[in-house]
Amino acid sequence: MTVAVLIGLGIVVTAVAQVWTEVMWFDSVNLRSVFTTQLGAQLLLGIGGGLITAALVWSSLHFAHRARPIYPPVTPQQDALDRYREALEPIRRLATLVIPLIAGLATGLTASSQWETFLLWRNAQPFGITDPQFGLDLGFFVFSLPWLTFAVGFVTMAAVLAAIAAAFTHYVYGGLQLANRGRDTTRFALLHLSSLFAVIVLLRAASYWLERYTLSLSTSALMTGIQYTDANAVLPTKAILAVASLMCAAMFLSVIWTRSWRLPVVGTVLLLITSVVVGGIFPALIQSLKVKPSEKSLEAPYIARNIEATRAAYGLGAIEVSKYVPSDEASAENLRATAAAIPGIRIVDPNVVSPTVRQKHAVRNYYAFPDALDVDRYTIDGKLRDVVVAARELDLTGVPAGQRNWLNDHTVYTHGYGIVAAYANQQDSEGNPVYVEAAIPAGTALGEYEPRIYFGEQSPDYAIVGAPEGAAPREFDYPAQVESQQVNNTYAGTGGVPLDNTIRKLAYGLKYRELNFMLSDAVNASSRIMDYRTPKERVGRVAPWLTLDGNAYPAIVDGRVLWIVDGYTTTANYPNSGLTSMAASTRDSTTSTRRSVTSLEQGQLNYIRNSVKATVDAFDGSVHLYSWDDADPILAAWRSAFPGVVEPRANISASLMSHLRYPEDLFKIQRTLLAKYHVQDPDSFYGGQDFWRIPQDPTQETARTDQPPYYLSIAMPGQTDPNFSLTTTFMPTGNREVLTGFLAVDSNPGNQPEGKRLDGYGTLRLLELPPNSSVKGPGQVQNDIASSNQSSKAFTLTLSQFINNARQQGSVVTLGNLLTLPMGGGMLYVEPIYVQGTAASQFPLGRAIVVAFGNKLAWSNTLDGALNELFGGQVVPPTTPTTPTTPTTPTTPTPGPTTPTTPAPGDLAQAIADAQKAYADGETALKAGDFAAYGEAQKRLKDALARAAAASPTGSLTVTPSPTASG
Repeated sequence: MTVAVLIGLGIVVTAVAQVWTEVMWFDSVNLRSVFTTQLGAQLLLGIGGGLITAALVWSSLHFAHRARPIYPPVTPQQDALDRYREALEPIRRLATLVIPLIAGLATGLTASSQWETFLLWRNAQPFGITDPQFGLDLGFFVFSLPWLTFAVGFVTMAAVLAAIAAAFTHYVYGGLQLANRGRDTTRFALLHLSSLFAVIVLLRAASYWLERYTLSLSTSALMTGIQYTDANAVLPTKAILAVASLMCAAMFLSVIWTRSWRLPVVGTVLLLITSVVVGGIFPALIQSLKVKPSEKSLEAPYIARNIEATRAAYGLGAIEVSKYVPSDEASAENLRATAAAIPGIRIVDPNVVSPTVRQKHAVRNYYAFPDALDVDRYTIDGKLRDVVVAARELDLTGVPAGQRNWLNDHTVYTHGYGIVAAYANQQDSEGNPVYVEAAIPAGTALGEYEPRIYFGEQSPDYAIVGAPEGAAPREFDYPAQVESQQVNNTYAGTGGVPLDNTIRKLAYGLKYRELNFMLSDAVNASSRIMDYRTPKERVGRVAPWLTLDGNAYPAIVDGRVLWIVDGYTTTANYPNSGLTSMAASTRDSTTSTRRSVTSLEQGQLNYIRNSVKATVDAFDGSVHLYSWDDADPILAAWRSAFPGVVEPRANISASLMSHLRYPEDLFKIQRTLLAKYHVQDPDSFYGGQDFWRIPQDPTQETARTDQPPYYLSIAMPGQTDPNFSLTTTFMPTGNREVLTGFLAVDSNPGNQPEGKRLDGYGTLRLLELPPNSSVKGPGQVQNDIASSNQSSKAFTLTLSQFINNARQQGSVVTLGNLLTLPMGGGMLYVEPIYVQGTAASQFPLGRAIVVAFGNKLAWSNTLDGALNELFGGQVVPPTTPTTPTTPTTPTTPTPGPTTPTTPAPGDLAQAIADAQKAYADGETALKAGDFAAYGEAQKRLKDALARAAAASPTGSLTVTPSPTASG
């Protein structure tokens, strides 16, 4: 007994600690109402549903036993049951309590899981659109129908359990007699059982009636929604079955007076026969004998409903469609006319350069970058520039094994440091990205900001920060310039939960099963615990009703690093709209090969809106949700259920607006649906001959999955200036590797305060190519690249020789993203090629850029050079790229007087000569594709430049690099 009491006490204390730490966490983000509202709804449903089931089961057990006959009929059956009654009697009272409790607990847990369905029903909003079949507002299908369906199903389950309990008890104790056609059954047993069975059949009638409405969500091989057979055969039969069920329920109630089961048995058999014949055979006959021979014409109006509903549900109704007849001729005049878009061509692949960024700017092994960087925009030197960005986060796996312990993991290594950003359209002469921000301590190229990353995508489970005033800093901040030294820091923010008393420490110690919360001097009255640290996790906890985009990205906003997360409101209950799989629609080569970008969760949907933009402060973990689509009824329902949680769009600052963008997963889902639903004619839709497909990513030699959409700045036909966009291509279904469509969405909402968006934001623009188009698709272009014998002025080898030669030397050749752009009156393809040595310290470097237009292909070591070779002559004028110095940590000068020295002129001349020779040798090696010799020449060049700087009269030498740029 003592052990049992202690175990029970431990369970209770642990549960209380878990709940209390949850409350403290929600308090730390000022959103306790989310926790209380969700918990309240779960308790209401769980307790209410459990009590209903328990009460019904208990009443069946109790009253069936209480009304048992004192002297059961003497039959052989009753003689056998006497032994069971004797065995059950000692535990009968306990069983009468335990069985209902178990049934109530199981069903209560089921009911509590429906809290979202319940809250949506309680806070239902009108869509303002009427369903064409039933004349009801769509809000009935989205908000009310799911709850009514669950409620009817739940009560049916409870009634069935009660009927089973009643029948069992009446039978065991002699109230229910099966012999002699049940004539000896007691009157109470007849009343009890017939009433329960009548209730069950009445609930089945309600279920039949609700199933009429769920037909608008049924899916066939052709479409989702009501079809001809549903409207003309299934709908009437559902109504007939509902009426038949009502009649059958009345037959069950007649037993009270007739004392015979004949009528309900006959009624039940007739109901089953009716459900098979009328509900199954009749619709099948209509489908096979009437619909199939004339399916195209009969289904046309229902297909039209499906097309209209699907395009509305996925935000495809306002898409701008243009006919585009691309030219195959690489005209220099046409390219000059669209030359303004060339600076927006991104030649740095964010999915490839992560190892390069890590090698250059991770600084220490315990810093890490995501394996896929993000694309954003910043105003640099007065111009809006596309950049690839990443946060320098903490990676505990890089801490030496000898230093891994609880104290270091949770109180010393607590945060990452800074943002790394590089121009999206530039790389230096060695193929490295050209960085605009990467310094430790943090630079100011993107503005002054708080660089410490306490909350990030790779943050460990929890960190304990803070110290008493005057205490020595404990947290590692960043490595100092002096070897083997470091700069420490003490957290001075308001993030996390204060551990300012023993009870809080004990609660977290129980939660994480860690004694050090009570024993370590690192946990003091000034300490704060930071847990649930990843951006998506934090947003998901304060808005569990949102579906979150698979890619959170960092941005410097008003002096802080904010993680931006796109939130979607979704449903699978929008009538007549096509269903699609969230996971399948958002899976592509990036989500299949990178850990930092994921596809959406499993499940289906047929309506989606990007209703919320969420931010998480990387320094203090504060979470803000901003309304982004005020017209969305589902968002309105959730704002009614959780008042004050979602802030108005007017609260979005101009700085934050400049970094918001059109979300990838929404675009992926839209392109999946648009592959079919660009066809708006029902007859053409029925035939399916004009359907499209999304190209597979030809740059992936192993993972054959969809090509991801790409962020880049382009000018669509008819636009004068490039616009930050998200793009994708389409090809026809089947085996033809040609282009049939190009889709771009304006992804820049502008930088106005109070959430004022640019007029064009979110506009989908589709270029439809002619059906007989011969423009090569991405797969064909990639095949051309792999087998090309095209030479280049920058190299002595052909393109295929360049690739094969690098591989033969043991280098790894990585094909960058194959971008597609409407330029020069046709379709331009651009692909960077990266080469990586085999040594452990090697990393990918951009060595070549390939461009293709029509049937012509060219390549060079720069984009400008490749375009000039492709279109002939000096089509793209030479650019004078910005030459930002690669950010480094400034060194601290040694105090004290210094004596200037006069360098020897001969040393300077020799160093310059050595540098010139090394540069020439490197260019020769690069053209020949000899990367080993090129690397050796670069080392000699660096050494010569260093000697030249030391020998110069000023003690320094300014050398202007030549970054590869597009503008």
